Amino acid sequence: MYRRMPELSDLYNVEDGAVVVHVHVQPGAGRAAVIGRHGDSLKIRVAAPPVEGRANDAAVALLAEALEVPAKDVELVSGGKSRIKRFRIQGITAEELEVQLRNALDEAATRIGEPRRPPT
Repeated sequence: MYRRMPELSDLYNVEDGAVVVHVHVQPGAGRAAVIGRHGDSLKIRVAAPPVEGRANDAAVALLAEALEVPAKDVELVSGGKSRIKRFRIQGITAEELEVQLRNALDEAATRIGEPRRPPT
């Protein structure tokens, strides 16, 4: 049976040769991870608190890792004090971004129901 892959193009825009990703950030989480979708945004959790830009820095690091780009190529462009943010990603095409987003979302789907900490 053919299963249609969900569209990801609502999670980003292409602007001035870069991809701008819409992100919903949940700071102060137990661990940093890509969680899934939140409307037309990519939902991520970061362990850092929303103090002095620490959650924003953690979001940059997580996005860089998930999208396999250097952290210097990820720039917060709006939403510095909001949970809803926009990050400009240099050095990646929309097609490459879609592949990386799909991988990150697939990995997030496999973690659903996992305990936060391994049993002791």
